[in-house]
Amino acid sequence: MSIAYFNGRFVDSDDPVVPIDERGHQFGDGVYEVIRIYNKKPFMLDEHLDRLYMSAEAIALPFRQERESFQAIIHQLIEKSGLDNLDVYLQITRGMAPRNHLFPDCPVSVSMTAKPFRSIPAELREKGAKAILHPDERWANCYIKSLNLLPNILAKQKAHEQGCLEAILFRDGSITEGTSSNVFVIKDTRLYTTPLSRHILAGITRMAVQQIAAEAALTFTEKHVTLEELAEADEVFITSTTSEIMPVVQVEEKIIGAGQPGPITRLLQEKYTVRTSGAARH
Repeated sequence: MSIAYFNGRFVDSDDPVVPIDERGHQFGDGVYEVIRIYNKKPFMLDEHLDRLYMSAEAIALPFRQERESFQAIIHQLIEKSGLDNLDVYLQITRGMAPRNHLFPDCPVSVSMTAKPFRSIPAELREKGAKAILHPDERWANCYIKSLNLLPNILAKQKAHEQGCLEAILFRDGSITEGTSSNVFVIKDTRLYTTPLSRHILAGITRMAVQQIAAEAALTFTEKHVTLEELAEADEVFITSTTSEIMPVVQVEEKIIGAGQPGPITRLLQEKYTVRTSGAARH
């Protein structure tokens, strides 16, 4: 049995507990987070919850549960899962009401699942991944971690069909981010990534990399990276909660650098692993 939580009770994740009239189901009217748990300790939990509450506020979703009690539920779910290393998926929607585009007068719905780590082959981490380029066709408020992910799904599927892990999105000749990741470029030992704006998500792993770079005295710069600069990069990697720090060694037909994960990416991976082993303090 895989444990889940839905509106005040713990259930089997396979139990049919979500009604047809649930607005996340009908409209994608909600927000979510994915939190990675290492040795039963949530990594950067405060930062994830900051973003969850911000996203809820941005769509006028009245999620007002006291933060300490909400954290307690997360920790209960982790304990009940029986797993040491897992991913916790949190979802808050506008609730259950007859289908109508207007906001309903009803309580929000809160759900969570606890699943083993989504596995990424060790060989992929060791040798690096491939990516395609794809126009960024998403809505204008990507800083909100919304349930509405159809453009991401379509681009990700296209990448998969071409034997690639990720689709790197671009607008007006510059990259924004991946379908489920932030993108970093390294040139002459300097790290570059797209500035935070309405067009990208403020990734939690992106934040961790920025902190690690500062500790390692690496130059970190936010700038709009052009497609030409991406192609000429010495190293490229993507970051997300589930892929952590993933080297990218080929974009479309262009081999990045020497065609293998570079030394700075490796350094960041090593330091990230050390940091996740002490997840409780983050």
